[in-house]
Amino acid sequence: MGSVIKKFCKQFCCCCCIGDVEDEDEKQPLLPDDPLEYFNREVQKRRDEETNLWSEPGDPSHTERDDDRTLYSLLQARNKMRMGSSGYRRLSVDIEAMRDTRREVRDRWKTILENLGFMAEADSLLTVSASASLDRMRNAPAARDLLQTLHSETSVFSSREPPPERYLFILDRLLYLDIAEDFLAKAKRFYPPRDDSDEEPTGLAINLPLLLARVEAMNGRGEEEEDESERDD
Repeated sequence: MGSVIKKFCKQFCCCCCIGDVEDEDEKQPLLPDDPLEYFNREVQKRRDEETNLWSEPGDPSHTERDDDRTLYSLLQARNKMRMGSSGYRRLSVDIEAMRDTRREVRDRWKTILENLGFMAEADSLLTVSASASLDRMRNAPAARDLLQTLHSETSVFSSREPPPERYLFILDRLLYLDIAEDFLAKAKRFYPPRDDSDEEPTGLAINLPLLLARVEAMNGRGEEEEDESERDD
């Protein structure tokens, strides 16, 4: 209602009646009570995004994909462990293994972009924040087609599982820059498809059930039993 009055005053009244309407809006704080805490939280969120490279960056629950759900479950389980305990260390190994797999994929994309001449822009082009939305993509259908082509005709991804959605947004940027086809050609040249016999045994498709079972087992034991098992070692 206030916005309607404000618009009416701006169009038909003198400036003296606008101030009272604007006063109501000015009462709303632009920043939270503790700006430092807010900025620290935002920095931590961005660091988390870049560290974990979520396959579905727009999913705050990290449960829509099996690989995201597994990594998130591992992180949650580790938070319940005492730092330095054997359970904490085992979970850290699993977490870093998943992160390494994701970083390896990202590094392949970066290699191709740098080979195309985007030495300084590669990191920016590969950054996808949690605010990324399919609704704001310029060429979503073409980007999805390219993603499927990369998945089926190259080995740029480390798994036979559906490719991470985060790379849709990156391909959308490449389409806008008119370099998507060049990127695809380089990907086919640098990372040709592997035969099933050449598939690496460390892919996410093999590790996910094992990691999920391990998390469930640790959650069932609880931290108290974990400490007891550590004393027996």
